[in-house]
Amino acid sequence: MARLDQVIPNIVDIFIQYADDGEGKKCQLNKEELQKMLEEQIQSPELKDKVNAADIEEAMQLLDKNHDGEVNFREFCRCICVLAKCYYQKKRGKGGKRGKGKDDKDDCDQED
Repeated sequence: MARLDQVIPNIVDIFIQYADDGEGKKCQLNKEELQKMLEEQIQSPELKDKVNAADIEEAMQLLDKNHDGEVNFREFCRCICVLAKCYYQKKRGKGGKRGKGKDDKDDCDQED
């Protein structure tokens, strides 16, 4: 199986596992579920420092675009994209802002 074929189902399965754990609304992550998921599923040193317990409240505010106190799948995907960008920049030895506009800003610095 191709690696991307494994990654996509894993992301979906992880979201469902934590969103449907009996707390909060089904198919949404509340703050406690998000924290538990990040603490249990993020183990690499490159990402672990980006998702510590002290930053969960800030992460919720950044991710929860509809301000309902929970993170839906679309908002969760945004979180995964930010983590992927952070990992990419660490791996490539790059960081900081590139300064070409909103889409080009370094989400790692903005959403720590």
